Amino acid sequence: MSKPEIHTMEELSAAIGVSRPTLSRYFQDPSKVSKSSVERIRSGLEQVDYTPNFFATRMNRKSTGMIGVIIPYLNDLFFTRLLEAIERAAMRAGYTVITQCSHADPDIEARAAETFLSMNVDGAVVAPLGNHSDLKVYERLNSRLPFVLMDSRPARLSQVDFVGTDHVQSTGIITEYLNRVGGPPVFLAMPRVNFNALEREAAYIAKMEELGHEPVIIGTEEVDAGGYFEAHGLAVLNAYFSKGEFINSSILCANDRVAIGALRAAAHHGLEPGTLRQGGLRIAGHDDYPLCPFLIPTLTTVAQNVEAIGQAAIDRLIEKLRAENSQDNQTVQLMDGVLKIRESA
Repeated sequence: MSKPEIHTMEELSAAIGVSRPTLSRYFQDPSKVSKSSVERIRSGLEQVDYTPNFFATRMNRKSTGMIGVIIPYLNDLFFTRLLEAIERAAMRAGYTVITQCSHADPDIEARAAETFLSMNVDGAVVAPLGNHSDLKVYERLNSRLPFVLMDSRPARLSQVDFVGTDHVQSTGIITEYLNRVGGPPVFLAMPRVNFNALEREAAYIAKMEELGHEPVIIGTEEVDAGGYFEAHGLAVLNAYFSKGEFINSSILCANDRVAIGALRAAAHHGLEPGTLRQGGLRIAGHDDYPLCPFLIPTLTTVAQNVEAIGQAAIDRLIEKLRAENSQDNQTVQLMDGVLKIRESA
């Protein structure tokens, strides 16, 4: 026998014989309702088909139980993994995550931030776009609610908590490794709009100079307007390989998606990167993108501790929530990367 459908709190009140204000208190916090009323409401809900309105039940609460998260790309499996880590950590803490994607557009990112403010989310976690981000968006969020940046950090933004990878450490260990197993590596960069890429480039330069080698950086200019990271790596190395340059070099890519394009360029030119293959070409990346173990050859890289970053971002946000958004104890948490040696280098 199908249960009668109930669409409003008024209909539910009449159906189970409990006042509308009592129902409202129950859905906000059952502990605010007497035990006899709780039992009557729960028994009544079993007899009807009713789903409480998520937002309506939170309108009068001091806390909405919601955390807003902004990520820059939906087509990047790294951010999919990071979002999963964020959601799991938030659920364990009793919060619901509302996700917005900025689609690499600062105007969309700004609208997402305003949406979160209008929804009265308890706090926000944002993975920023890069140098074309509007820093006023982050400053506004930080002034209005508990706020944490993750993954990449704008150099010009202070007084904001941050959780991410220690790029000096992570880039340093793979630069050292490539120097150890082959020639001094070339750094295949990206157009200088990405905070992480800039930090990794600087870390590569510092480590190369420490090891007594001249840094060589390629690919800092955009080759294909609007192209994704893979297209950039492919286009840059296609141009060099066509001239016979770097075909026996170690190449450290700014991230794994650039490295995927680099591997494609090598295949196009009949080159076989890797210590067990012909020639001296080696290609490595950074991030441990989920597809790295399934590429041909499998990609040597540095793994970011995505689970720890997601957990730490939520932990810090909750600390700020409990401290009522105190601004006098900003923290920066940097996680070490782990070298993943595979076939490509």
